[in-house]
Amino acid sequence: MKKLRILHGVLKKTKADKIILGFVAFLLVSAFIILLVEPDITSYADALWYCYAVFSTIGFGDIVATTFVSKVLSVLITIYALFAIAVVTGVVVSFYNGVVEAQFKESKEVFLDKLQRLPELSKEELEEIAKKAKKWK
Repeated sequence: MKKLRILHGVLKKTKADKIILGFVAFLLVSAFIILLVEPDITSYADALWYCYAVFSTIGFGDIVATTFVSKVLSVLITIYALFAIAVVTGVVVSFYNGVVEAQFKESKEVFLDKLQRLPELSKEELEEIAKKAKKWK
């Protein structure tokens, strides 16, 4: 739960949350417009399903855009989805790289602290340090 809060904070700080919310809003509005202009789409749920098939790039083919407006919206949905996924993925990967780097730095500092206190350490602690040193080779 703590990591989710941190991730949410990172998304908020980088404004990636606005990209996600903007995409969702664009998707909902696009589905409504498609519902209005597509003769074969008779419900908002079908319009959302069509938008899902477009932005996931799956393109099931059960519903096909026939009007120019729907085709343009389909292209825009795909481009926006790719952009949103790329940005959010980059933010998440960067966040986790930072977490891993911080954990490594912390464990390295603990290791160096123990090295400075070698004469004071027990035999078990010395064996633990030796095992860690072999891992880092």
